[in-house]
Formats: sequence, C-alpha cells, structure tokens
Amino acid sequence: MRSEFQAAIAQLIAEKGLPREVVMETVANALLAAYRKSFGGGENVRIEVDKNGEVHVWASKRVVAQVNDSNEEISLAEAQRLVPNAALGQLLDVDSSFIFSRIPTQTAKQVILQRIREAEHEHLYEQVKGWVGEIRLGTLIREEQRGWVVDFDLDKVDKVEGLMPISETIPGEHYRMKQRLRLYIYDVRRIQGRMLQILVSRTHRDLVRRLFENEVPEIYDGSVEIKAITREPGSRAKVAVYARQEGLDPIGSCVGVRGQRISNIVRELNDEKIDIIQWSPDTASFVANALSPVKPLKVELRDSDHTAIVTVPERQLSLAIGKDGQNARLAAKLTGWRVDVVKPVEGEIYEEPEEQITSVSRHERSGRRSRGNR
Repeated sequence: MRSEFQAAIAQLIAEKGLPREVVMETVANALLAAYRKSFGGGENVRIEVDKNGEVHVWASKRVVAQVNDSNEEISLAEAQRLVPNAALGQLLDVDSSFIFSRIPTQTAKQVILQRIREAEHEHLYEQVKGWVGEIRLGTLIREEQRGWVVDFDLDKVDKVEGLMPISETIPGEHYRMKQRLRLYIYDVRRIQGRMLQILVSRTHRDLVRRLFENEVPEIYDGSVEIKAITREPGSRAKVAVYARQEGLDPIGSCVGVRGQRISNIVRELNDEKIDIIQWSPDTASFVANALSPVKPLKVELRDSDHTAIVTVPERQLSLAIGKDGQNARLAAKLTGWRVDVVKPVEGEIYEEPEEQITSVSRHERSGRRSRGNR
C-alpha cells in the first residue's frame, strides 16, 4: 500500500500543479481526518508525510504505572525502553505507524480527494486574488443567463473561469464565442461549492484608467496623474489629467504622436469617445475645462448649493449641454459640482476664452486633419 500511496502522491503533484509541501500537508491532514472518522478520538495522534511520500504516525501518550487505555497511555517500563529517563506523568510521542495500515482505504481515498480539491481551490485563490484591479486578457467561452463566462490561462491549471455579468457589459458592444477581450477584474470571491468566482467588467471606469497606464508611460511612471474619471460606457468618458513634472503637457502625453496612444485606447473601447481634460486646482477653471469641447465664457461658483453656473456662447449652448444632457452630466460627475449651463446675459461683455485642446476622440482627430488639408 505504501508504494501505491507514494505513486498516487506523485501523480497528484504532477496533475494538480500544487507545491509538493502543500500536497504533503494536505494528505497528512486527510489521513488524520480519515482515521478519526473511522475510529473516533485520535486527538493525540499526529501524522506527517515526508517529501518521499513516507507516512509517519505518532501518538502522544502519558506514562503511567498501569495502563487502562492503550490509545492514550504507555507503561513506565515500555516508556523507559524508548526513552531511558522517562518518568511517570510524562507525555511521550510514540511511533504508531501501524495506525496507517488500519485506516480503511476507501475512506482515506475519499477524504484525501476532498482535501486535495480544497487545497487546489485555496492555492488557486492565492494565485488569482492579486488580479483585482488589473486588466487581463480573457476568452469568452459561453453565454449564460447571468452573463458571459470567461476563460483565463494560468500556468499549469487547465482553465480559470470568470464571469462578466450582464450589468458589466457595454451597451451596444457585440460579443461572440471565442472572442478575446481585455477585461477589468473587480472582484475575486470564494464561493461555497465552487472553486472560486472571478468577476470582470467592460464598463468599470478603472478599465479606462488601466488602459491609459498601459498606453501612456508618463502615467505609468507617475509624471502625469489621472485625477478623476467618469464614464458612460459605450458612449463617452471624461478623464482629468495633471502634470506633476514642470513643462510636461499632460494632454499631449495622453494623445501621443499623431494620436497613436489615444487611438489604441479608443479602439479597445469600441470607439467610445474620450475627452481628455486639463485638471486644475482652481475649481472654476476645472469646471470650465470639464465642459470640453465647449469653451465657457464665465464660471460662477455658488457654494450654498454646490452649483457651478457656466455661461457659454449661445451658439454652443446645446453642445455644452450635450445630447440628452450628457456633456453637462459627465462634467458634473467629473468635478463633483452640479453644472448649470446658461447663455450670456444680454448686454454683458465677456472675455473670449483661450483656445486649448482639452478633448480628443478618434473621429475628432480625423476631422481636424481633414479640415487642415483643405
């Protein structure tokens, strides 16, 4: 049985991809559980499995003058054969390897398989729990009522499945079997009766943040900081950026040479429009920038109800508000101020705002180049 047992352990290590010490500890605990299940008691029994698959069993026994319970006690004479200076009342670890052969094979097998599955789940959880907050490339493998099931590759493990709930899919984005997608991991949970549950998203605003970190070295190294992001997935996003290094253009860094960096992000998000906003510590300036592509004439902050009253040229009023109020709504979410867009007061004189690029999308860039070539 020992040689078969050692072969089985070697097979478990090879098949499951678990560290050898994890398998040894798990098997030892499983054997002890199987012994207790079969015979009861066994609180004084300790089982270890060494790196070669050898099973060692010890029972902690009290040295007594007369033995009443051989499972818990050992006579003084026998104890002194093992340890010459053993004394009455002392606890000795006594080699009890015969216990191993008494454990029913079927019981041991069932308990070991159960404990190995638990160890496998725990080991896998330890590997993937650090994925939270990251982007991972996954393959859509099937659609269920609750959403899309995603397959991730992970070393020796055949597959690790995640779930993209319906609520985390982008409206209007079409998905298909075997499609490869970059997904944002927003939670990893251990579920009773399952290995684990990895929850992924295409709508999370931090998907945009991670895409910018991947595409813009200045954001990754911290010289450009993303101060705020707001998003209506599949339609439009606003990203407020700030240069922590003097003389660095944060918007230009995000756009990249010939718009290559922002193009890659927009393409990944299926042409979702992205406004890159210059963040400012001055709230009025930040609110003005957040209404990009409109250039407000005036911003008045009303602290009593945390409202920014923004005056824009009358011809740009609808653009400032946006379709169904989207532009003003996103500006409000980005800045944390309620934005009230108004037209100029008749007779009041306003300074023309300086021209500044604060908004970029792929379609805008192509249009800008076309107009410049005419």
